[in-house]
Formats: sequence, C-alpha cells, structure tokens
Amino acid sequence: MTNITLITGDITEQKVDAIVNAANSSLLGGGGVDGAIHRRGGPEILEECRALRSSQYGDGLPAGQAVATTAGRLPARWVIHTVGPVFSAAEDRSETLASCYREALRVADELGARTMAFPAISTGVYRWPLADAAYIALSTVRAARMKTVGEARFVLFDQDAYDAFEEALHTLES
Repeated sequence: MTNITLITGDITEQKVDAIVNAANSSLLGGGGVDGAIHRRGGPEILEECRALRSSQYGDGLPAGQAVATTAGRLPARWVIHTVGPVFSAAEDRSETLASCYREALRVADELGARTMAFPAISTGVYRWPLADAAYIALSTVRAARMKTVGEARFVLFDQDAYDAFEEALHTLES
C-alpha cells in the first residue's frame, strides 16, 4: 500500500521523483499550480509539452488523462500533467476527477517513480469543493495498487485545503 502524507507548502519545492501538475488541456502553462510548475521548471517542460501537442495531443490533453514530461529545473525527475474537470452541480464529474489520480499513478508506476507529490486537483479555478475533492483524491490513491510508488504526498496550498484533506483521511481510516 502506498504511504499517504499531507503537507502544506509549495509543490514546486518537493524533492520527489514525480510532481503532478493540475494542467489545463493545452499543456502550455496557465495559472495556479500549472503556471508555477512551468515558471519554476523552466523552458524544458514547455518544450516537451509543445512536442506532445504537435504529436498525440493535437487537440489538447483530455480531462482525466495523464502524460509525463521532464521536470526541467524542478527538484524532481518528472512532471505528470493531468487535466481535472471543472466542477458542475448539474453533472457528476467525480469519475473524471478520480481518473486524474489513477492515471497519474499509472504513469508514475510506468516511469518507476517511488515518490510523488500531488496538488488538490480541480479545487482552484475549476471550483471543486475541497471536502469532496479531498475524499475523491484520497480514496482513489488508497485504492490504487502500485508497483513502484511508495509515497503519495499531497502538497496543499493553504490551511483550508490541508484541513479538508486531513478530515477526509481520518474518515477513510475509521
């Protein structure tokens, strides 16, 4: 079973094998976590993302899928980009959000990553409620059967996110 840890901090500072990027479908950078990873990681990440766009992801990376690039200047080996769904009260997109975590873990396993850092996918501009996103993220990662990944670290931007993930983790453990 993968060890799950929670911390408050900056995902771009994590010394792990793979950092998960809450990307937008263009793969060309954006705001929030995506922008921070591209800025700190440098042009090498953008170069590989452009190559992905000109080959298998001409229309962009679909929500719920994941793909890896170099981590550039980040203290990690790889960035695993995944596109979370925009929250909708009218349509249940929970399976797509869960797929982001499953696919990121699958890619990490294929790469041979032992440690990885996740953000709270879809909880920023995509407006997914923190408590629900935390439960989906943690239950998905706990259920995954990994070959190489031994630690899944959730790097949470602020205390509200940390509290939501901590509460979800306690719920899952009881």
